[in-house]
Amino acid sequence: MADRAEQAVASPDRIEGVLLGAAAGDALGAGYEFGCAPFPTDGRARMIGGGLGPFAPGEWTDDTAMTVAIAEGLVADGRRADRGVDLAAIGAHFLDWFRADPPDVGNATRAVLAAARDGADLARAARHHLDGHPRGGAGNGALMRTAPVALYHLGVEAAMAETARAVAALTHADPLAGDACVLWCVGIDRAVREDRLDGVRDGLAWIPEERRERWAGWLAEAEAGPPERFRPNGFTVPALQAAWAACLHTVADEAAPDRQLEVALHRAVGIGDDTDTVAAIAGALLGGRWGAAAIPAEWRAMLHGWPGLDADGLASLARTVAGVAEA
Repeated sequence: MADRAEQAVASPDRIEGVLLGAAAGDALGAGYEFGCAPFPTDGRARMIGGGLGPFAPGEWTDDTAMTVAIAEGLVADGRRADRGVDLAAIGAHFLDWFRADPPDVGNATRAVLAAARDGADLARAARHHLDGHPRGGAGNGALMRTAPVALYHLGVEAAMAETARAVAALTHADPLAGDACVLWCVGIDRAVREDRLDGVRDGLAWIPEERRERWAGWLAEAEAGPPERFRPNGFTVPALQAAWAACLHTVADEAAPDRQLEVALHRAVGIGDDTDTVAAIAGALLGGRWGAAAIPAEWRAMLHGWPGLDADGLASLARTVAGVAEA
């Protein structure tokens, strides 16, 4: 497959929007996760905090914390120049976060991180966990954090697909988890560089032939909607379907199309179940399409979380991962 890097130019605003959109969806959905708080009858979620941990309003959860860990691992030691990837460095950042005793960690992720000796040992621990928990390796915990891989490899699909699978396998060894990450990374790439939301389907070209038809069917189900049918969504397939459906089945007022990000994130949280994760997944794609400017100023002002970043710090990190100079 040919690289597409010269076919479109990535907007810095859309690059920032990927991580900011993911964090906004995460913080917006945190308080409603698994029914911790009732979803508002007006259909508009709020950054209320709480949820499965003592999260402050606007504070992101493990979804964004692990996203940040990947981003920082990708650019550690100046590797941005040649797009080299040190999986052990990413694993070390995962362990730094985990050993800081976060209030909420997914079950499969917790088991793998607790069993790993160091960052280089994670993939082995993940394979061992899969042997004893056949469905545990295909949870949504890899998909929720995959966005930095798309930014790191914008326009270079072969490397993007390879890295997406390898980073997923650090904690989630089932091939379906890697497939989902590949699809979503390609979708983010198309959103950032080509201003479109429908690029997830382009990722089918990078799915092994024996699973491609199944994934095409799952995407078709999401495209048919409605988003609310994809619940429960702890498994990577319905999590992707829920996020994809929320993105495609939400239309903002024609006079303000850039409000699609905001409206679609409310819809994603309203699906229920793993609300912060579905909204974080959707937010990365929506942010890539509509950019950081589409994130409400109130949300942006509230965003914060591990390891002590705010929205501006997250935007700067996104630029670094994508190799874009600060404005």
